[in-house]
Amino acid sequence: MSEPLANRVQAMTTLKSTLVDDIPVAWCSPIEPRAAGPRLALWQPPFGMDKAAMEPYLRELAEAGFTAVSVDPWQHGERAADETGEERFARVFAAFRRGMWPILGRTVLDCMRVPDWAEEELGAGREAVAGGMSLGGDTAVALAGADARVRRVAAIVATPDWTRPGMRDVFDPSREIDQGEAGPTAQWFHDHLCPMKRLDAFAAHAPAIAFELGADDTHVPPEAAARFRDALAATPATVRITHHPGDHSAAIRTPDPWRNSLEWLTSTED
Repeated sequence: MSEPLANRVQAMTTLKSTLVDDIPVAWCSPIEPRAAGPRLALWQPPFGMDKAAMEPYLRELAEAGFTAVSVDPWQHGERAADETGEERFARVFAAFRRGMWPILGRTVLDCMRVPDWAEEELGAGREAVAGGMSLGGDTAVALAGADARVRRVAAIVATPDWTRPGMRDVFDPSREIDQGEAGPTAQWFHDHLCPMKRLDAFAAHAPAIAFELGADDTHVPPEAAARFRDALAATPATVRITHHPGDHSAAIRTPDPWRNSLEWLTSTED
């Protein structure tokens, strides 16, 4: 690569950040925008991480021709409450439905704002692809049900069922988590955004969704993706499921789920 081109690549794919309304956003610009298909990609972090930690993924998406964007999930990054990551983890998983569902719901609604901003300010076009890991993947799948502009989704160790039947502690798989009861706000987010409650929207929007799952994942049980696929089998929506060896953490650490996700998001075929 010549020095001038190398400098251009570095400048274009450098992570930038701003506030969109009150939403903290980071993005990398493409060297050359894609000639076909959506030109905007949202890639969302797992629970406990923020948009800045997604820089390696955003850079690869930008190199593939996307305007690549990540949003701080609610209560994360610039939106974090006055608590440590350990305190946030303990609080949310002590009352999962009351704590996690609002994080999911608010983040989905914030991500719906991104295509408007990216089209107006970055010229990224109206259609998008989306993906993420764990919480980020849950967000991306739900976003496709809420926003018809999202045409393709890649979800790593994620679920379409926010109730996660049989969910176990990610650090102690012998312990099933008591998820508690949802408060009114949490329940509203679930009822209006959880993909398993929005099958008609997925049938109407017909996105193409790829799940990259840990075969032995007990924290985000992979059976929910199969139920989702089966429920949409007679609709125009596409759901692909790939199982990888290992549990939740192993599937995040290994490179294959991300490589598959990048290939899926850049494809223009189902």
